[in-house]
Amino acid sequence: MRSASPPSSRDLMPSSPPPLPQDLQYPGVRRGWPVLRFPVMPVNMATTREDAADEKDNQVVELGATLSLEILQIIKDSQQQHGLRHEDYQRYRGYCSRRLRRLRKALGFKMGNKHKFTGKKVTTEILSDNRYLLLVLMDAERAWSYAMQLKQEANTEPRKRFHLFSRLRKAVKHAEELERLCESDRVDAKTKLEAQAYTAYLKGMLSFELQDWKSAMQALHKCKTIYEKLASAFTDEQAVLYHQRVEEISPNIRYCDYNIGDQSAMKELIQMRMKSGEAGGLLDSLLTQTRAKHAATMSEVKWRGRVIPVKIDKVRIFLLGLADNEAAIAQTTTDEAKERLYESLLSECRDAIQAVREELRVDPAQKQRERSLEPDSGKVSSLQYLHSYLTYIKLSTAIKRNVAMAEALQKQLSEPVKDEGKRVLRPQDLIRLYDIILQNLSELPQLSGLEDDKSFQAEVELKTLVYKAYRCFFIAQSYVLVKKWSEALVLYERVLKYTSEAQTQTAKFTNHIQDLPDVKDLAARVNAEKYSVQAAAILDTEDVSEMVSQLQVKDNKPLRECLDVFRIDPSLVTKNANLVRFPPEFQPIPCKPLFFDLALNHATFPALEDKVEQKGRGGFTGYIKGFFGFRG
Repeated sequence: MRSASPPSSRDLMPSSPPPLPQDLQYPGVRRGWPVLRFPVMPVNMATTREDAADEKDNQVVELGATLSLEILQIIKDSQQQHGLRHEDYQRYRGYCSRRLRRLRKALGFKMGNKHKFTGKKVTTEILSDNRYLLLVLMDAERAWSYAMQLKQEANTEPRKRFHLFSRLRKAVKHAEELERLCESDRVDAKTKLEAQAYTAYLKGMLSFELQDWKSAMQALHKCKTIYEKLASAFTDEQAVLYHQRVEEISPNIRYCDYNIGDQSAMKELIQMRMKSGEAGGLLDSLLTQTRAKHAATMSEVKWRGRVIPVKIDKVRIFLLGLADNEAAIAQTTTDEAKERLYESLLSECRDAIQAVREELRVDPAQKQRERSLEPDSGKVSSLQYLHSYLTYIKLSTAIKRNVAMAEALQKQLSEPVKDEGKRVLRPQDLIRLYDIILQNLSELPQLSGLEDDKSFQAEVELKTLVYKAYRCFFIAQSYVLVKKWSEALVLYERVLKYTSEAQTQTAKFTNHIQDLPDVKDLAARVNAEKYSVQAAAILDTEDVSEMVSQLQVKDNKPLRECLDVFRIDPSLVTKNANLVRFPPEFQPIPCKPLFFDLALNHATFPALEDKVEQKGRGGFTGYIKGFFGFRG
């Protein structure tokens, strides 16, 4: 028998290469050992934040340990880091889905496989890790974020509100499941209370969207009470988050009170908005919804003696809230909050103007017929006059905002600078604001329907004079800083001219013009500044003369003889400038030699008379011939 020989390397290799998945082979390669293709995964920088969550999700909890979950802290951190800072609910919903997948993978709690779905529920029997609680919490957050996304889309597609209600009910169902799981003895008391508050919050938001005001108020009151108790039980640093949550739901509670019948709730909503100073948030939306209910009762508005019918709902809502917004601005103390409220008012005004423009573009022929039916209403139609009214509100609000900003800058300009690293304010910063104010005032007389309104034109002219005076004043202040005294004095005289003209025109008005600065104080200030500038100009001239006296010319040397020395000679700028010595002084120079021809006296020249041609005498006949041109 032959002894079995050891297998060679050729025998160990398979006769044919093993098959590979189709996505790892290059197409068109001949059969043989396939060329491996390793797909390059793109690096997503947004996943770096989720890696930290992965580390927390993969931590193993010891058996028998008390389970704890900081529900509010987790959802707030996740929302701020994954889209809700910019109200991007779709991005946050995607994050919740990815985190759910990672949690199920880490816990081995998969819903079947890729071929078959097998539903599983988290029960108290398998509750050995707080990640099971986090799993249910992420389910609720995903449903809630989808509902908020649908709420944004429902502004243009109202049918999506039905899907919104379905998603909110799903979120409430998951929150109730989380609360039931937290009733286990293994969960600590803080997590139980947070789960109850979270469930009450979602129930309240569902009832709020369904306009079940009584149920919503009860649920939100329960949520607020729990968070207030939690805030009182912990340190100030830990209680900040709970207080923020209470402030978020307080406007919803007051809005529910208002819809139930508490008329004072509307004033409290306005007070909340004034304290916060925020624009475009929940408070603005609640106030807009409240005004929308009263918008149906408003049908017209009166401006400058003309009644204007208002048929556009967005314009009605804006005009109803105009007085409240102006009152909120007047009662606001901080400059930052006042500026935000001005921006919010201007944004609402622009939206209302856009709605009127769209209405004007719908059917110009119809608007012409309406204008022909109203012969006594003026040269423009009611809709065009309404557009002029809204434009007037926008320009007037912009002027008030810029005036408020200028007054705030004037206060900072008068205060001493404490922080050396901070930018120093200068009068030039205010000139730009007054330029914008004058530009807005120049647009007011061009509004349609106000061309023949003499009182309106005079009022705009008076305001233009006042703000021109303030602009000239700060231009003069900027010249004072660079010691241009003559320019500053001329501008101060111009300010006094504007103020005197403004006082003359003010005396013609029978009614007091609102929001107009008093020019008397400006005139008094200008007079004081003018004398100060004159004194500074004199002192500055004396200082220069003392410095110049040390460099003045002490002798009468002309400029040509001292070009290498810096000297100040006042005579150089006069007509008798001492440039060179004139006439110049005589200086000895070598004379040119004189040559005397002594040989000429001893030389004898030959006689040349016979060589010279003798000219004949013509007499009278030659004169006659020469006169008539007959010469031989």
